[in-house]
Amino acid sequence: MEPTAPVRHRFIEVDGVTAFYRDAGGQDRPAVLLPHGYPCSSYEFRHLMPLLADRWRLLAPDFPGCGYSGAPDGFAYDFDGYAAFLGRFMDRLGIERFALYLHDFGSQIGLRLAIAQPWRIAALIVQNGDIYEDRLGPKYAPLTDYFRNPTPEGRAKLGEAVSEEGFRDEFLNDVRPELAERIAPDLWKLHWSLMTPRRRDIAIDVIAGLKDNLAWFARYQAYLREHRPPTLIAWGPQDGYMPADAARAYLRDLPDAELHLLDGGHWLLETNLAEVAVLIRAFLSRVCP
Repeated sequence: MEPTAPVRHRFIEVDGVTAFYRDAGGQDRPAVLLPHGYPCSSYEFRHLMPLLADRWRLLAPDFPGCGYSGAPDGFAYDFDGYAAFLGRFMDRLGIERFALYLHDFGSQIGLRLAIAQPWRIAALIVQNGDIYEDRLGPKYAPLTDYFRNPTPEGRAKLGEAVSEEGFRDEFLNDVRPELAERIAPDLWKLHWSLMTPRRRDIAIDVIAGLKDNLAWFARYQAYLREHRPPTLIAWGPQDGYMPADAARAYLRDLPDAELHLLDGGHWLLETNLAEVAVLIRAFLSRVCP
């Protein structure tokens, strides 16, 4: 599948934050918002965006403190702060309604936006985004240990993962060797090179804040049951955090969702790009033509 449109690289002021974002597709087309995961940025969508921009407008911002966006004092670097940022970002662009891509911690941030402003959500694309505590994978064990006993020593151990080697582990994350070869070292090299002491502290705070986020899982599930947005689930089960059962769990609350388990892991857009793009194109053609 060949790219069909260029990606534009832009900055915008959002309530005092200088935010970087990637933008592809015409302004008159249905919009798709692409919040990124950890430890990444809008860079994760660089290959997907041009494949869909002939029909839709794709928008991928860097969260404050991530990627090329600023990290100003006074911003709330937590899930509520990031969700509010996404809403204000779309307001600044004059976009009222959009499809929403849910991946990694961007899934929970995106769902908080959906809970706050459900009328804005035209559809969901879920890709390895966990909201079912009983289906978390074994790589969550160090986090859950810390949640049970949040000592300064435990927090320091969490901080050890915010390193170049820790980033590498996050991006490779249990995929088979032949798939790992498709994941460019650029991912962890780039994102580690952007890390400053302040941004590292922000990242550690966000990771530690996942404990409070677990309490929101029931709210995310209730939103899905109540609003039943059209949903595509494209999942890579080779994921130590979010195995196949974490994808199937969505069917409890969205029994009509379209579920695909692909031969990949947490970063499907690196290993299974063409498959995911075909699935998204077919789905959006039905629900956001």
